[in-house]
Amino acid sequence: MLSPADLAVIRARLGREPTDLEGACFENLWSEHCSYRSTKRLLSTLPTTGPQVIVGPGDDAAVVRFNDTIALAVGMESHNHPSYVDPHDGAATGVGGIVRDVLSMGARPVALMDPLYFGPLTKEKNRHLLEHVVSGIGGYGNCIGVPVVRGDLAIDPSYDGNPLVNVVCIGLVDPDKYVTGRVKSPGSHLVLVGASTGRDGLGGASFASRDLARDSVAQDRPSVQIGDPFTEKLLIEAVLSMVETGRVLSCRDLGAAGLAGASSEMCSTFGGRIAADRVHQRETGMHPVEVMLAESQERMLLEVAPEDVQMMGRIAARFDLPWSDIGNIIKEPRYIVTFHGEVVCDLPIDLLTAGAPQCSWKERTSTVQRPFFPPRQGLAPLALQVLAHPEVASKEWISSQYDHDVQINTVSITRDAAVLCLGGEGLALSCGCNPRHVHLDPHSGTANAVAENASNLACVGASPIALVNCLNFANPTHPEVAMHIREAVRGMGEMARTLGIPVVGGNVSLYNESAEHGTMILPTPSIGIMGKTPLLQWHDPAVGDEIAIVGTTGTHLGGSLLDAVTGCGGRCPPPTSVAPIIAVRERIAEGARIAATDLSQGGLIAALASWLPGAEIALDHDDLLHDIFSETYGRFLVTFRNESAIRGLDHCILGEVKERDLVVKSPSSSLLLTTEDLQRSLSSLTRTMRGEG
Repeated sequence: MLSPADLAVIRARLGREPTDLEGACFENLWSEHCSYRSTKRLLSTLPTTGPQVIVGPGDDAAVVRFNDTIALAVGMESHNHPSYVDPHDGAATGVGGIVRDVLSMGARPVALMDPLYFGPLTKEKNRHLLEHVVSGIGGYGNCIGVPVVRGDLAIDPSYDGNPLVNVVCIGLVDPDKYVTGRVKSPGSHLVLVGASTGRDGLGGASFASRDLARDSVAQDRPSVQIGDPFTEKLLIEAVLSMVETGRVLSCRDLGAAGLAGASSEMCSTFGGRIAADRVHQRETGMHPVEVMLAESQERMLLEVAPEDVQMMGRIAARFDLPWSDIGNIIKEPRYIVTFHGEVVCDLPIDLLTAGAPQCSWKERTSTVQRPFFPPRQGLAPLALQVLAHPEVASKEWISSQYDHDVQINTVSITRDAAVLCLGGEGLALSCGCNPRHVHLDPHSGTANAVAENASNLACVGASPIALVNCLNFANPTHPEVAMHIREAVRGMGEMARTLGIPVVGGNVSLYNESAEHGTMILPTPSIGIMGKTPLLQWHDPAVGDEIAIVGTTGTHLGGSLLDAVTGCGGRCPPPTSVAPIIAVRERIAEGARIAATDLSQGGLIAALASWLPGAEIALDHDDLLHDIFSETYGRFLVTFRNESAIRGLDHCILGEVKERDLVVKSPSSSLLLTTEDLQRSLSSLTRTMRGEG
């Protein structure tokens, strides 16, 4: 509902009460989800420009130059609340929505990533949510022929009542033939193409801007859209065919706030007039509020010249898609909607699309100072607990449900970053963050999330070219949450500048908390990053190779997986030096005969166990606890046959790759984990989700 203050602003500007449709338009378009009314100021501080940036933040997706003939359209979105209420359809339509965002730029979608955040999988409800979210993502992506090539999974009790489902989509477009989402000429027509409009998804934008309360599942189910991937596949091909004619002037996806959102934002450079009764509808007797605000899926809005309307209609018909000529661009800066000849909405378009009063929240520093208490368990049981954590364990149960090879661009999905082949060059992709570190220190945690994703790219020799983000936070009216948002954005901006990466787009998702469960999510600034790499003959670890660590290991265990499984406390790592990231990236890009993986969740023990068939290493310190569990960023585990391959890197040789078993020695202690121990721990996620105990 609109606040009394918002209503007062609207009444003062209009000089009257808003109509039902006008009120619904304001409620949705002035929601945090659409207007960013409390975060726009912060987002403006991010570095968003660069020589490779063609279209930055503000459109349905960004466009970034990859080479002379290929540009990347990229977007990142959340579908958090819908995925809690209806996990399969909520996640599926999240995929459909971000794919259409990329499509609206005239780009063919070629890859997806899905960072996911859930409550403990020891609870049946959370297993149910994860199972159906993954099936929704896989089912939709597989049907439309867009591969899911990368993902991330974080598990924490704070997501018990509000899981997070974030999706990144990357598309390809000619750098000279992309489309934008702002209309170009008064007199042009607006053509709606795709699925018929029904009552599904009503109030989705406002629904996404409030917390989830008790009994919300049944109450909010109508706010969750129902997707049809087969229609989406037809829509992709139809819209690309329309763009190929060169006659599409602008284009937008119908997402949050439905037709009202897409058409008003699209027309905001001039004005627009919409005939709601001309919209092709799936149900009879629909009210204009339902027609304009429904978030039915698989719909696109295009601006074309009057003489090109029928051409677009013929293309739509060729793909068995309904279409409607629903309105036109006007010179007057107004947003007018008629229904059977009656004016049901007549607003100053700037008031609707840019007039939401900006707001700021009270902030309170919420520094989490937790002393460190060494765990009492022995090293072996601690290591096996960490390796069995879902963030380290094999994700085969998830990845096996996704088609990675459709479109035949995929080169690798098994390394730290996924790699696709585009015109003879490599596109590297990574995503995710560590919310526990962000919770302890939002600035350092977010800076390190950017660095860790850049480290993943470095392992395949890729230089980052752009990043997108999804800022998932709890209710910003809590002063500590408002501080988390500000500090996270600051940390992201600082590390992006240090690494020279423009932040080209993203999404803000607030109010992620549950009154029913009494939980607020950890601050979760999820990152999606892309880079460019020469297509190399990457090297894999081989028995007999030497093992070294690059970078300096710190003593910070707060927010680590060791902390997650034992509650040992401690501080989180400070922002990392980027020197090791750049050095490893350059050596691999030069073709050095080394294999590398970055050290992140689970630290050294996780990298050894999940990356090597076996290993025997010796550490100089007696304090194995910090050496093997620290999650200090900017570090890499590398293997090589000839030490000249790592000359110039700041490294320490640890040991040798073996055929089986993991042995870690120090001057006063040792750790032995058999291959069978490792395999059982690393298969824990698959066994949990398959109900095998």
